[in-house]
Amino acid sequence: MKNITAFISGASRGIGKAIALRLAREGANIVVAAKTAEPHPKLEGTIYSAADEIIAAGGRALPLIVDVRSEEIVKNAIDKAVDHFGGIDVLVNNASAINLSNTEDLQMKRFDLMHSINVRGTFMVSKYCIPFLKKSNNGHILTLSPPLNLKPEWFGAHLGYTMSKYGMSMTVLGLAEELKKYGVAANALWPQTTIATAAVKFALGGDDMMACSRKPSIMADAAFEILSRDSKTCTGNFFIDEDVLKESGVDNFDSYAVDTSKTLFKDLFVE
Repeated sequence: MKNITAFISGASRGIGKAIALRLAREGANIVVAAKTAEPHPKLEGTIYSAADEIIAAGGRALPLIVDVRSEEIVKNAIDKAVDHFGGIDVLVNNASAINLSNTEDLQMKRFDLMHSINVRGTFMVSKYCIPFLKKSNNGHILTLSPPLNLKPEWFGAHLGYTMSKYGMSMTVLGLAEELKKYGVAANALWPQTTIATAAVKFALGGDDMMACSRKPSIMADAAFEILSRDSKTCTGNFFIDEDVLKESGVDNFDSYAVDTSKTLFKDLFVE
């Protein structure tokens, strides 16, 4: 990872920042592409505080205010990243919105938000990074989306959200096939358990679910393992974090638990 450049959407906090810090410890350049430029009253971190942590971890950082819904902003951010670091080797599609309302209760503006960020944002950021990933010796796209599990229960519970996350996963499937002739990998990564992030605390189950979750570092370590692989042979996979780390030799996951006395809560879309 020394001197590779990773463009990470939603990297100011949570899983995105954890991945950024993990790559930074290996000497990577990180483009912190997120919306948060000013401190949020409830959420920790900005693109600038994340950049400071990345530099302290041993990487280089370029904080950019990026709303993945805006084509102009995305294109400008990618151009700035290439001008600053000389290219892009890794794209992590981490930015995502969640709302688990049923169909009757889901406001259309919330539906539109999820689809504009999750599906359109993932597609668009990937689209504009592809020309530079083709030039990399080991170009990777890693999207944080679930395996395409088409059991009706996942659709009946929260149709709007499921459609948006599976839209991200369909992007992975399509890009893997489209880009394999260029040696650019497209893979998905999803957690076996819920991860202790703001999304879990505020959208799912509060402090109780946080205690039954794992730390973002498990996703960061799994992402590092995937991104270290040969992009010409490792593509089109829907990885689960725990499985990736087991393959790399990890057999004890206690260090990732927020509270080892609690029973872990399985994440959505996981059998």
